[in-house]
Amino acid sequence: MSPHDKSISLMEYALGQDQLDKIEKILLSELVASGVHCVLLIDFAGNIIAKGDNANSRIDVYSLAALSAANFGAVEAMAKIVGQEEFALLFHKGETESLYFSKVNEELLIITVFGKKISLGLLRMKVADVVDKIRRIWKTGS
Repeated sequence: MSPHDKSISLMEYALGQDQLDKIEKILLSELVASGVHCVLLIDFAGNIIAKGDNANSRIDVYSLAALSAANFGAVEAMAKIVGQEEFALLFHKGETESLYFSKVNEELLIITVFGKKISLGLLRMKVADVVDKIRRIWKTGS
């Protein structure tokens, strides 16, 4: 693959620029428009696949992606220690910003950064809907 090729290849599946654009549009219209400050779709190595933000976010997304992948990996190991196959989602609450992680599939993780203006319940419903849409694009390529 040349450095000018804008498609991404993960595991056995390649997504073209059209599919990546669809995913980013979903992230923006479904999550950022609902009050999420920043959303990242990453692989478990910490590479950013797609992202969206509210244009006010000053987050170092590359560090967040790398640390999130490591964090999720550690939590999966803890799940096995306590007899669970996995913990499919994580939530970290801060004073002004919080993080919500949800596993999309065996290759992808979605991370949302949000404040007090969106409830965790609404966010969980929105993320579940977005995860379903991303899974369909990932499976079908469209």
